Amino acid sequence: MRETVHHIRAASIFCRTQGSGVPVVLIHGFGLDQRMWDDQAPALAERFCVIRYDMRGYGRSSLPISGAYSHADDLQDLLGALNARPAHVIGLSNGARVAARFALTHPKSVRSLVLVDAALDGHVWSSDWQERWSAIVAAAKAGSLARARRLWLEHPLFAPAREHPSVAARLAEMVNGYSGWHWLNSDPGIVPDPPVAQRLAEIHAPTLVLVGERDLPDFHTIAQALAGGIPGANHDVVPRVGHMCNMEAPAAFNDLLSDFLRAH
Repeated sequence: MRETVHHIRAASIFCRTQGSGVPVVLIHGFGLDQRMWDDQAPALAERFCVIRYDMRGYGRSSLPISGAYSHADDLQDLLGALNARPAHVIGLSNGARVAARFALTHPKSVRSLVLVDAALDGHVWSSDWQERWSAIVAAAKAGSLARARRLWLEHPLFAPAREHPSVAARLAEMVNGYSGWHWLNSDPGIVPDPPVAQRLAEIHAPTLVLVGERDLPDFHTIAQALAGGIPGANHDVVPRVGHMCNMEAPAAFNDLLSDFLRAH
């Protein structure tokens, strides 16, 4: 495995690569980092060149303090630096939101698309989600990042994951290392306009939509919208798991992923 730092658009992006062959890029969720893919990278590296990185503002990458930026453009430049276009693009939660943006913004760089327990630009979040998120932001802005991190880890989103002690420990390690920057600052990241939810028919990459059976209703609603809106998309529900299905049931997840990638 090779670790590198790439200087992209006034940011430093931390990246890990392993394996060889067709590139596969893995995009992490909010408050997490590339370590969430530890159960996938070695298995995928047997057949692919696996690229996983910390998005700007997370993990070992720099904070978004140098003005307007785009996660999609960061990824385009990273793949260019690695000579890794087009790639299979796989994202979970906020990472899937970025993956969908990337597929619209840089379609020629996408060999296929896997959207897992996806967030989606343009989705109207439930009142429960909004209230819990507001409480996390309020705790951070009141000066208690520790409480904000604890509220995030205790969110019902991670309830199925918390049933697995090793998964809970790995999540806690990542979240407790998260800077909390996005709770404390206005993110200058560029948001697509119109939102991705209104442009799904423009995504033409072969697409797999996955959602954990026990994930929250918001994410099932999004999965249905993605599967119905992206032409030819496949839609699978991963049984007995929640939002972090790649960590909760890595063997089943890896099998679904391998079957899809093998076909594309």
